Amino acid sequence: MAKTILITGATAGFGKACARRFADAGWNLILAGRRTERLESLQAELGDAVTAILTLDVRDRQAVHEQLSNLKDIDVLLNNAGLALGLEPAWAVDLDDWDTMVDTNVKGLMYCTRAILPGMVERNCGHVINIGSTAGSWPYPGGNVYGGTKAFVQQFSRNLRADLLGNRIRVTEIDPGMAESEFSKVRFKGDDQSAAKVYAGAEALSPADIAEVVFFVANLPAHVNVNAMELMCIDQSWGPLAVHRKG
Repeated sequence: MAKTILITGATAGFGKACARRFADAGWNLILAGRRTERLESLQAELGDAVTAILTLDVRDRQAVHEQLSNLKDIDVLLNNAGLALGLEPAWAVDLDDWDTMVDTNVKGLMYCTRAILPGMVERNCGHVINIGSTAGSWPYPGGNVYGGTKAFVQQFSRNLRADLLGNRIRVTEIDPGMAESEFSKVRFKGDDQSAAKVYAGAEALSPADIAEVVFFVANLPAHVNVNAMELMCIDQSWGPLAVHRKG
């Protein structure tokens, strides 16, 4: 019997790539995203693999409850919806950007998980896969609230595992580093030139790379839980600690 995966943020980037990868393997897909036309286009591409599309903004608590809480047979919840906005230092940032990141990356994650988890507990099976970021562990200038929201994903995932001890429900956090998708275009609010500079001269991870990792952890034996996985492209690593020197 085919398994079912619910993917949030399915209209682009990691979510779209995951939809294609799981569809290729015969899974049933429920795809959620804010852009109806993109959902419909992906549904047309993937055909019968898509059992439902949901136009949904994960920031909307009531809408999440109404559309997701009655979904009882979800084998995998992929909490993929998320974004970064801006690279300004904390004292110069637009507070609306901070609110949007918290509402999407933190609250949206909570709302979707809370809506789906009771059904998994009732069936005593399931898998919650949360897309975090290396930014949740490794800070960088301008990362401020984005990094904070991804640190939340890390701790929330760990605490879900603690809550679920004794249940046959897995929880995995996947932390990509630099990956070329619409991420930077969204961060720079449509500025293609600024977005391109992020990846210039480097071979970044691709959405297909992330999809392969998600597919791998979802298809391990049911008794195997990958708690967390951090990945970077070979062209990305850590640098020396920053030191400000006077004079």
